[in-house]
Amino acid sequence: MKKFTKIVSVILAATMLFSLTACGSAGGSKRDDNTVSIYRASFNLGNPDTAEVDAIAAEINKYLESKGSKVKVQIKDIPSGEFPEKANLALTNGEIDLLWTAAWQSVIDCKSLYNNNAVYDITDLLPGTTLYGSMPQALWDGSRYGGKNLFVPVYKDSVEGYDVMFRQDLVDKYGWDISKVKTLKDLETTGILEDAKKEGLPYPYLSQHTAMFYRYYIDKFDCFTQNSLLGVDRATNSVVNPIATPEYKEFVTLMCHWADLGYLSEDEATKTTTDQTTQTQDWAVSWWTDIPNNDEADGRYNQDVSFAPITGHWAHTNSTLGSCYAISSKCSKAKAQACIEFLGYLFTDNTVASLYTYGIEGKDYDLDANGQVVKKGDMYNHSMWESTSALALDTLEAGEPVNKKSLYEAFNGSATGSSAAGFMFDDSKVNDKLTACNDVLEQYGFVLENGGFAEKDVDAKIAEFQAALDAAGYQDVLAEAQKQYDEWKK
Repeated sequence: MKKFTKIVSVILAATMLFSLTACGSAGGSKRDDNTVSIYRASFNLGNPDTAEVDAIAAEINKYLESKGSKVKVQIKDIPSGEFPEKANLALTNGEIDLLWTAAWQSVIDCKSLYNNNAVYDITDLLPGTTLYGSMPQALWDGSRYGGKNLFVPVYKDSVEGYDVMFRQDLVDKYGWDISKVKTLKDLETTGILEDAKKEGLPYPYLSQHTAMFYRYYIDKFDCFTQNSLLGVDRATNSVVNPIATPEYKEFVTLMCHWADLGYLSEDEATKTTTDQTTQTQDWAVSWWTDIPNNDEADGRYNQDVSFAPITGHWAHTNSTLGSCYAISSKCSKAKAQACIEFLGYLFTDNTVASLYTYGIEGKDYDLDANGQVVKKGDMYNHSMWESTSALALDTLEAGEPVNKKSLYEAFNGSATGSSAAGFMFDDSKVNDKLTACNDVLEQYGFVLENGGFAEKDVDAKIAEFQAALDAAGYQDVLAEAQKQYDEWKK
């Protein structure tokens, strides 16, 4: 990627976002209150066909009219790489009523929209609506920001938990009993990593160049910054510095120990491995984010894999908002109600859900002998997770399990609700210091969590890490997060 160009575009886009009006303002837009302008990202298709998108919107409108609704939609489908900046500009210009976004998205992520008052507060508009009744109350509670319903979560795999993943051919070859793997350390004590090393693999344990502490230790901490800098200790329900905990030392010591033994390659700390490495036979064990149907991993990695759970399942703010919708704060109340009405159809009606996700039968997809979708994908192509509720989409893609709904209900129902669900750290008062701390985290934390130092040097490196963080203003960031969380708990 052209880093300089990306940085400039992000800065410009973020600057434009600051001009948005306050939540729930009645400014309205030039479209009539029944016409909803929707902007969404296209992840599966680089160049969506505008004419086909318009044709799909027309079919949705025709169906809505047949159901007695006065709501109409206009859909703008934008390639995912261009989406953040283009959608942000359109949002600033008042061209968007309903916007797809996510906690992990750039520029127009949930946090940025919230901090810049760009989202309509729909707390009082939801009760009694079809949309509100389409999902369990826990999902609405977990996705609240500042005590308000500002975002509409997509019902998908809305909880978070982690497994270790094994190449099945090696499990069969060495007879590994993966049921004995309950902790990361068990990968070593059972001899699995030593077998993988003897196999001559470049990556006996593949971390996928990812800092994994806050993921593997999710049972202990809710790291609401989605890294190791800040976390709520679940035992005390208070904000702590995870890096100063025994758990952090335990984890990075193990990673550096594995690196010393040749189980973890230096390629991880230098980010030499790629997202495609998991699709090769160069590794034995890696990690996996648990989903309702883990069998999907076989297709993703082009080989049979199996799993051993390392953590439990948790529901928290970022997991519930991995895919969601936001209504622009520039909308009138009537427009916001129209958006909610449309989402009610999208999240409960298979016809609307199928049109919005797959397009028009015969043009964008065909149905096989089992009545399942076979995509053509050259003009319009979307997936359930960024489109509609798993509970609404009765028409499944070819190869999906017929009990998909029950799998999702069981998976999401297995989660423990985080005490920090709904809390969102407003870093506006310490933004510069937090940015500086993130730079230090990249310099020290990423390397430590990927075994980039000798095991004997771990204590000294953690001390250096903490000193550098404190010099960057970490204690002020920590104090501000603690203050906000204590106030939020009240």
